[in-house]
Order: sequence, then C-alpha cells, then structure tokens
Amino acid sequence: MDLSGARQGLLSGIRSVIAAAMARDLRGFVIPGEDVANALGLDLDAAGLIRVATPRHASVLLIAGPLPPALVDAASVVWAQMPRPRCILALGSGGLGALPTPDVTVDLSQEGLLSGLEDLRRLVRKGAFARDVTDFDAPALSERIEFTCPMHPEVVSDAPGKCPKCGMFLVERRVSGAAPNTHEGHEGHSNSHTSSAQAEKAHHHADAVTSAEAPASYTCPMHPEVSSETPGSCPKCGMDLVPQTEAGKHGHGAHGGHKHHKDKPTQEDQGGYTAHTAYGQQDAHSGHHGHAGHGAAPDIPGIEPHFMSMVGLTEGKPVSPDGLVMEWIDTPFGPFFPGLPGGLQLALNLDGDSIAGAEIRGMETAALPSGVDLDDLADRLADAVPLSPVAMRELTCRAAEKATGQTAPKDTLAARAAAVERERIASHLNWLAGLARQMGLASLMRRATALQRSVRMAQADELNERADDIRNLLRGIQHGSLLKPKLAGIGALKGVTDGPVGRAAGYASDARHSESTYAALGFEPITQKDGDAMARLRQRCAEIAQSLDLMAKVGAISVPEMPLATGDGHGMATVETPRGPATLHLTLKDGMVSSARLTTPFAALAAHVPDLIKQMELADALTVIGSLDLDPWSASR
Repeated sequence: MDLSGARQGLLSGIRSVIAAAMARDLRGFVIPGEDVANALGLDLDAAGLIRVATPRHASVLLIAGPLPPALVDAASVVWAQMPRPRCILALGSGGLGALPTPDVTVDLSQEGLLSGLEDLRRLVRKGAFARDVTDFDAPALSERIEFTCPMHPEVVSDAPGKCPKCGMFLVERRVSGAAPNTHEGHEGHSNSHTSSAQAEKAHHHADAVTSAEAPASYTCPMHPEVSSETPGSCPKCGMDLVPQTEAGKHGHGAHGGHKHHKDKPTQEDQGGYTAHTAYGQQDAHSGHHGHAGHGAAPDIPGIEPHFMSMVGLTEGKPVSPDGLVMEWIDTPFGPFFPGLPGGLQLALNLDGDSIAGAEIRGMETAALPSGVDLDDLADRLADAVPLSPVAMRELTCRAAEKATGQTAPKDTLAARAAAVERERIASHLNWLAGLARQMGLASLMRRATALQRSVRMAQADELNERADDIRNLLRGIQHGSLLKPKLAGIGALKGVTDGPVGRAAGYASDARHSESTYAALGFEPITQKDGDAMARLRQRCAEIAQSLDLMAKVGAISVPEMPLATGDGHGMATVETPRGPATLHLTLKDGMVSSARLTTPFAALAAHVPDLIKQMELADALTVIGSLDLDPWSASR
C-alpha cells in the first residue's frame, strides 16, 4: 500500500534503505499542538515519535483528536509544507476537509497511538516511494497574480502598467489565497477598479512615450549606473529595468508636461525639496508639476540626477515611536505555532522587531447543542474544551443540579472538587511545559510534561506519592536562575481581576471562595502583587501546591456524573477552571437540553493582549502571551 504522500520513484536500492531509516525514526508535527496531545493523555515520548517544530522537518502529520472545521485549512497548509515521503496518522479524528484520507486511523488513546505508529512504520517501509503519486493543492495556498508599484505598495492592479503616483512600471507578484483581492484600505484609491483603471491609463501613456522615443537602453531607477540594451531585472536590487528615457524623466521631475492631480493637498514646502503625502507627490517649486521621480532629489550640485532620497523611499510609511519611518509588516502566528496554545491565532503588525499592533483570536466555535440529554451535552462540552474537560463536566453537572433542584452528598461534592483540583494541577504543569518549550528550556519541559502525565488520571494515593516530586520541581522553578531574568518585569497586567492572571496582580477573586465545599476544606485565595509574567509563574506554582493540599484533605477523587432529569427547569452554575471562572446557563424541557450558553475567561483576557504587548520586542511579546495561558478552545458559545 502506498502512502498518501509517497515520493515518486521505484522502491529499490538506496530508496529501500531510506524508507527503512524513515520508518525507524518517524518525525512528527503534532496538530493542534503538544499541549492538546498532553491534555488528551498521549505520551509521544513513550511511543517513540520524534517531534519537530516545523512541517519542513516532519514525515508524519499527527492529528490528535477531532479537528475542528476552523483548523482544517491551516492543517492542509501544514501538509503541503511537509516534504515527501509524508503520511497522516489520525487519532480519533472526524472529517479532515481538504486533507487526504489518513494513512492510519486509530482510537484516541495511548494504546491507539502505539499501534498506529507501528502500522505506520510498516507502511513507510513498503510504500514511501511509488511509481505514481497524487499532487496535493491546499485551497489556502492557491495563487493569483497581481501587479504593484515597488515604491508605493498600496498601488495594486490586476493588469500590468505604470504607477499612477510615480510612473514606475508595476511589477508582478504572486498572492496566496483563493479570495479575489479587493485592495481595500489603500489610501488614495476608492477601490480596485479605480486602481486598475489608473494603472491601465498610465500603461497606455507609457506605451505611447516608449514608441515615440524608442529608447536604446534600459536602466534601474535605483541604480542608474546599471544599463542594458534589453529589458530585464537589476542585478543589484532585482527591480525591473525601465526605458532610459523614462529614467531620465524620473530624475528631472516632469513627465512630458503631464500634470498629475492629487486626491488631497501635499504637505508644506520643505525648503525647496519635494513635498510628499500618502496621496501623491508634487515638486515644491512653482511651475513644476508631476513627480520628482520616486523620491529623486532635485538638481543639487554633487547629487546624481537619479539619486533616490530617503524621503521618497519612506513616503507614506508609518512613523515609529523612536521617530524612524519604516515599513510595518503583518505577520501571522498560529494556529499551530510551537510555544503558543494550539488553535490560538495571532496576527502581529511588526515595526522592525517591535509590536506595532496585534489581533488575537480563539477558535470559531458553534453554539452548544440542544435537544440532547445531559450526558451528551457533558460529553460534547468536554470534547470541545480538551484542555479542561473535567471542569466542563463539573460545570454541566452543577447547572443540571440547579435546574432539577437536586443536591449531591457532601462527600461526593468534595470528591468532585478534588477531580477539578487534579485537573488544575495537570493543566498548570502542561502550561509550564509549553512555556519552557517556547523559551528553549528542554529539561524543564520534559520534567513538567512527565509530571503532568502522571497526575492527569492519578488516584488520591498515587498523587500523594508524586507530591514530593511536584513540590521539588516548584521549588526549583521559583528559586532557579533561568526563568526569572526572562519573565520578571514584562507583561504586567492590572486590568484583569479573575483567574490566575488576576490573582497574580493582587486581586483575590476566586469562584471557589464562595463554595461551601471549599470553605469546609479551609480554602483561601492565594495572590501575588506584581502582575507580571514572573508573578503569573509564581501564582500557578502556588496554586499547584494548594491543590495538592486540598486533595490530601479530601482523600478521594470522583469524576462528576450527571443527575437524572425528567422535567423542566433552568440552572446556572460557575466553576473556577484552571484559567478562571466559567459559567453555564442551562435550560431543560422534559428532561432534555433546550438551550445552553457558556461564558469563559478567554474573550476578556484576550482583549487585553494588543495593548499589553504593544511596543514590546517580538520575543518578549510571545513569552508574555504564553504566560497568560490562554485557552482558545473555550471561547464563549
């Protein structure tokens, strides 16, 4: 059997050796992310899968759990980036959209992972190379060709021509994405049709000039010493060469007496130099209309006629806080960026290596189901929020008890609270492993991950045996010298009052404080005072130790079970999840779920991110975002 991503060729000779080596050392890129895989109980190290941080180095695309529709396009891009031979291993996955049918599909469990990798190794040895292979085109990577001005990137046209601002020939570029380009938001252009019409008009004008003057050579507007008898690209900068006559005109300002009108007035006279705006250019000397040519300086002794001034190069660019004018770059991170939560989508506007602006999004989630029973709702909610499924079950159980007027015995409530605290410990350790991965602390990542796996489903006596190892790790983290220099003093956040982030800033807000079950255990909220990334680390370490103490007092752990429901009712409940309070409004009709609405901390916390990281260096910004422990899966619905 051939792999879905087999490489073309006969499996013989050296290729057989390559296939055997690949089968022995499978290298996997995990989606949605290692944090989700850990939360689902998958031990990738024990299974012998080598993880890589980029699809370019992967031979296996490991899909952990059902893949939400919002991530299918991104997953297809990851698959397209992987070199052949490549294969797909799906653990409990449903529809995969544009992706090929998985080479191996197994249950979502550690046993399924082990058997799936063994099956995959056999397939790789036998089918890594094939005579005939199938091409794969990711819809999100479809390309279109458009034309833009090298000096004015806001000028975009669907046809070749000249820039209506400076007269430079538009250059071809390939743009990804299947959606047509509307060129919205470009100053000085009402829409793409206007832009295209202007470029086309300039193109016809250029043809007329070129035919009349019949240039004998071509030159580069940026490097006038470069000359060629045929069209081409500049060997120094790659810019398209322009006719020699056009270059001369750019250097001296006037375009054959052709007057260019501007949509808006230019800036004031700059002492004889060209005045510039985002809408157009005009020679500051009266009697001269048109361009000085891509920012060319006027005729000044000692300056070449084709000299490209920085005024022209930076025309229309935003000004940084330090006064420098640079081109800002839009850069996406996620939804599978290592070190950030799986599923988190981050769009950064970079001013050099600083953050000029940011947009952050969670998962595009569907409304909670109606017309189902309580067990089905609890299962679906737990599957939809894989980073804290026990808290979601407890939340559903409490809301159902309120709706039906039932109350569980005190010892049962305490055992259920212990289950939530166990998940809090595992979740904080999982977060710590992700932060360590992002910061390059491999040893800490391995220790935190191993402890998270041992805690996730442990019973009370097993947790007591591991408590000393966990506390030793926490002491080493807080007194060690590796994390404090990287976290102290960055990302101080005072506007959030809930969850570990709020408590790290000194707000004693905790939904557990008002619950009788926790009051009987002597619970009191723990807080820090600085509110920075280091305070958030100390807060989660303190909460891990506190949860260990609470579980030791209870002595038993019980996963919530839904109460019996036969009538109508409405219930509301709040649970302090590992990331803050989540609230569920539940309405029952004839014992079935009529409506359900979930509110989580994600949206309120994510709203603070753009202002929090503004003007930070990129590395610090990513560290700060990681320190918040955002859960993109728990978006309100």
